[in-house]
Amino acid sequence: QAQLVESGGGSVQSGRSLRLLCASSGYSYQLYCMAWFRQVPDNWREWVAAIDSEGTEFYTDSAKGRFTVSRDKTNGTLYLLMNELKLEDTATYFCTVRPGRCGNVYQATLVNLYVVWGQGTQVTVSS
Repeated sequence: QAQLVESGGGSVQSGRSLRLLCASSGYSYQLYCMAWFRQVPDNWREWVAAIDSEGTEFYTDSAKGRFTVSRDKTNGTLYLLMNELKLEDTATYFCTVRPGRCGNVYQATLVNLYVVWGQGTQVTVSS
C-alpha cells in the first residue's frame, strides 16, 4: 500500500530555516510528480512546489528563491528546504505523489490529480 509520511515541521522565528522530509513507500511509478502543498484551517490546500522523475522543479511565486524541493532517488525521500521563513508560511505541509511527470507549473498545481497524500506536518513561524 502506497504511503507518504512527513516530518521535520516545527516552530521557528521568521527568517530562519526548516527542512521538511517525506518518506515514501509502497509504490513504483517510473514517471512521477511529487509535490508539497500547504493548508491553514478553513482554507483551501495551496500548492507550494513540485519535482518530477526527471528532476524538473516547479515553484509557486512565493516559494521561488526561498524554498528548494529535492528528492533522494536512492531512498525515495522528498525534501523541502525552506529558508527565510515568513509568518505567512505558517501552515500544515503535505507531500503527495501522482504517476506521470508534472508537465508544467499549472498542471503541477492540480490538487485533484494527486493520488497519495501524507498526514501533514505543522510549520509555525513566529515573529
